[in-house]
Amino acid sequence: MTDWPAMSIAAAHGMLTAPGQPLEMETRDIRGIPTRTWKNAPPTLAHVFLAGRAHGDKVFLVHDDERITFEAFSRAVLALAAQLAADGVAKGDRVAIVMRNIPEWPVAFFAAQLCGAIVTPLNAWWTGAELEYGLVDSGAKMLLVDAERLARLTAHLPECRDLTRIYVTRSNDEESGNPLVRRLKDVIGTPETWAALPEGTMPAVAIDPEDDATIFYTSGTTGKPKGALGTHRNIVSNIMASALSAARTYLRRGEAPPAPDPLAPQKGTLLSVPFFHATGCHAILSPSLFAGAKLVMMRKWDPETAMALIERERLTGCGGVPTIAWQIIEHPNRHNYDLSSLESVAYGGAPSAPELVRQIKAQFGGASAGNGWGMTETSATFTHHMGEDYQNRPDSAGPPVPVCDVKVTDPDGRELPPGEVGELWGRGPNIVKEYWRKPQATAETFIDGWVRTGDLARIDDEGFVFIIDRAKDMLIRGGENIYCVEVENALYDHPAVMDAAIVARPHHSLGEEPAAVVTLKDGGHATADELRAFVAARLAGFKVPVEVRFWTGPLPRNANGKILKSELKKLFVPAAVAA
Repeated sequence: MTDWPAMSIAAAHGMLTAPGQPLEMETRDIRGIPTRTWKNAPPTLAHVFLAGRAHGDKVFLVHDDERITFEAFSRAVLALAAQLAADGVAKGDRVAIVMRNIPEWPVAFFAAQLCGAIVTPLNAWWTGAELEYGLVDSGAKMLLVDAERLARLTAHLPECRDLTRIYVTRSNDEESGNPLVRRLKDVIGTPETWAALPEGTMPAVAIDPEDDATIFYTSGTTGKPKGALGTHRNIVSNIMASALSAARTYLRRGEAPPAPDPLAPQKGTLLSVPFFHATGCHAILSPSLFAGAKLVMMRKWDPETAMALIERERLTGCGGVPTIAWQIIEHPNRHNYDLSSLESVAYGGAPSAPELVRQIKAQFGGASAGNGWGMTETSATFTHHMGEDYQNRPDSAGPPVPVCDVKVTDPDGRELPPGEVGELWGRGPNIVKEYWRKPQATAETFIDGWVRTGDLARIDDEGFVFIIDRAKDMLIRGGENIYCVEVENALYDHPAVMDAAIVARPHHSLGEEPAAVVTLKDGGHATADELRAFVAARLAGFKVPVEVRFWTGPLPRNANGKILKSELKKLFVPAAVAA
C-alpha cells in the first residue's frame, strides 16, 4: 500500500466522474438553477422499481420467517398500485404510510410511487395527535397503516377529512366498524403468498425526475413539524452517492476500484433504522432495491438477535446509529457468532465518539467504519466518510459527494474561508424542493438552490466537513431528532411549571438524551415522575425527558433573555468527565 493518501479528494472525484464513467456528472437546469447531477442515475423511483424486479428470485426482504424475493415483492407492488389507481389515487395525491418496519412498508411506498402519488411516511412512534397533524397538514387522501398505529389513530380519524380510504395490515380483526377501512391482505394477500400473485402491469402514469415524490416531516424550532417536499431526482441521487464513496476509498489508498462481479455473493444489510426516516428510505431501501441487495428487518432491536441474523444471512452491512455498533462491540457473547461477512459498519444521525472508529477497526478486522452527514432537507446523504479517511479524521463527517457544494457563512450569509466556523449551507440535486404549504419557512431556509442547515460547522482545506454544534435547538437521541422547544412547551402546559429547559444529557451508545431543568411556581408541586408522565401523555416516548432536575429561582439567562443552556448542561455531565 502507498502512503496515505495516494490521491487527493479532488483528483479521485475527477477520475470517478469523468465523461464515460459510470459515475459521470452532467449539469441540468433545476428550477432555474444549473445543478450538477448524476448522468447515469435512474431517472425516477419507477426506474428503481424496474431495476429491482430484474433481480428476480434473489431474496429481497427478510422479516422473521418471511422471505420475499424481488419478483414476489414486485408482484405485490403492482397489485397494490392497480388497487390504489382503482380507488382514485392520481398523480400528486398524497398517500400516507404509518407502519413499523415490515415488508408491507416498501410495497406501499413503491405502489403509491408508481401511481404518481406523493408518498407521505409518518413517524410510527408519534402519538395519535401527532399523526393526526401529519395527515391533516399533508391532505392525505389514502392511508396505509398497521393495526397498532390504526388503534392509536382511531379517535383522531374524524379530523382527517381528506381521507377516502384506509388499508390496514397485520390486523386480526375480520371487519372494522369504520367504512373507510379495508384489510390490505384482501388486496395483496400476505407476504408468503405474494409470489403467487399475477404478474401485473405498470400503471400508465408519466413520471418526470423533477416530479414531487415524497413528503417527510421534520420538526422546526417552532416545534411544529414541516413537510419536506422531495422530488424523484432528490431521492435517486443517494444511489450513486454510496457507490462513489466506496470507489473513492480505493483510489485514495492507491488501488483501482474492483470491477462489479455478478457472481459475487449477494450484499445484505441489517436494517436497524426505520423506513419512515430519510436514511432508511432514501439511503438504504432504494439503493438496495436497485442493486439487488437483501434487507433484513427486526421487530425490535436486540444485539444478540442482530448478531445471529448477521451470521445466518451472511450480511455485509449493519449500523444505522452509533448505538448499534457499540452494543455489538461490547456484547459479552459477541465471539459466539461469526460476523466475518461484515464489510461495513456505517452510521449517522447521532454524535459518535472517535473511539468508535478505532474499535470497529480493532474488533471487526474486515469491516470498514462509515459515517456521514445529511438531513431530511438533503434527502439523506450529503457527505460521506469511510475507510482510512475516517480513521484519520474521526471527528469529521467527510467531504460532500461530488454533485454537492458546501459552504459555511457568517450571520449575514457571507461565505467564510476554510477553518472558520459558521452556518453550514448545502447545494445539490438532492436538496428538497420546499416545505409543504409553508412559503415563509421555505423562503427562510432555501435560498438560490442552497439549504441553510442551521448547523454550525467548519470545512478544512481538503473539503472535509466538521459539524461543531447545532444552531437549531435540537438534540438527537439514537437517530431520532428531538426539538427542545416542543418538549419545553409540553412542560409549560403543566400548571405547576414556571420555567423549563431541555438540554442534552450525554449517553454512551445513544449519543445524547433529553433531560429537563424545571423551576416550579411558588406554591406549585410536581415530582419528576409526574412531569415525565405529563409529557408522555402529549408527545412520543422518545421525546420524554429521561431525567428532570429542579432549579431554585428563574433559569439562568443572558442579556437577551435566552436561557444559558451551556450552564444547564453541566448538571448532567458524568462525574468522571467533570472531574
